[in-house]
Amino acid sequence: MSSREWDRTLVLDAVWATEAAAVAAWKLVGRGDEKAADQAAVDAMRTALNNLNIDGRVVIGEGERDEAPMLYIGEKVGRGKGIEIDIALDPLEGTTLTAKAMDNALAVMAWAPRGTMLHAPDTYMDKIAIGPGYPKGVVDLNASPADNIKALAKAKGVDPSHITACVLDRPRHGEIISSLREVGARVRLITDGDVAGVIHTADPDTGIDIYLGSGGAPEGVLACAALKCVGGQFQGRLVFRNADERVRAQRIGLTDFEKTYDLHELVQGPAIFAATGVTKGALLDGVKLERGIVHTHSLVMDSANGFVRQIRMKRPL
Repeated sequence: MSSREWDRTLVLDAVWATEAAAVAAWKLVGRGDEKAADQAAVDAMRTALNNLNIDGRVVIGEGERDEAPMLYIGEKVGRGKGIEIDIALDPLEGTTLTAKAMDNALAVMAWAPRGTMLHAPDTYMDKIAIGPGYPKGVVDLNASPADNIKALAKAKGVDPSHITACVLDRPRHGEIISSLREVGARVRLITDGDVAGVIHTADPDTGIDIYLGSGGAPEGVLACAALKCVGGQFQGRLVFRNADERVRAQRIGLTDFEKTYDLHELVQGPAIFAATGVTKGALLDGVKLERGIVHTHSLVMDSANGFVRQIRMKRPL
């Protein structure tokens, strides 16, 4: 699909949906109720999507139909008009962050032409990501964390001690963190939000050079849509914790459980990525209310037309 066919108006439509979800979730920031915040974001995003002139299909959503009454995998959204698109979404990435009024909660979504986005099952994925400007294959998911740090440092022309790695703060990442520190790399731990963690590798202002570790497979596809727009490298491999997760993967057509996917296999066509801050963070400011006016800060990227845009919106609450 050419950039002309990939309608620019879709970009603002995507932001409209993430803004709606972010504002709805923000109303529950610090209330201690993760489920209520997530449901509010889901409801708002679904309503926004269904008011758009799109023929949308959710390929990464809140779960399968029996688990998620709204925005479930396979759900049709939009008015059934316009370009057929696949949608990956997380109406509230960082439910715990929102409930505890912590930084870096986002509403995120990615769009791609029908059939070009991997239907990632709701399981884990081992991930490695770096930003643009490096030779292809400079890092490898099958290499050790220490070896990847050394390779990246060599490509960057610096000592490994000048490399900063972003890792989710989880017990399962203990060996990765130790390996990174043994080679001299700095480790920035995050409590949640690995979509933002991956995106940070493409933004020099964050100081993050590489993302490593396991996190949600759906979030991996969302992050790849963003990297598709700004450049970078990503590799991911699905991790199955039990037989039920394997069955779910087979149900959506996945058969090679050992496959390592790169960025362009996870998102094969042009992509639009949109995110709106719920709480303030390194990527975006959070929702603010001043004298009855709500302020939002969004990031939208379009790989087909090659732009990255930040949008600040004001409107009455």
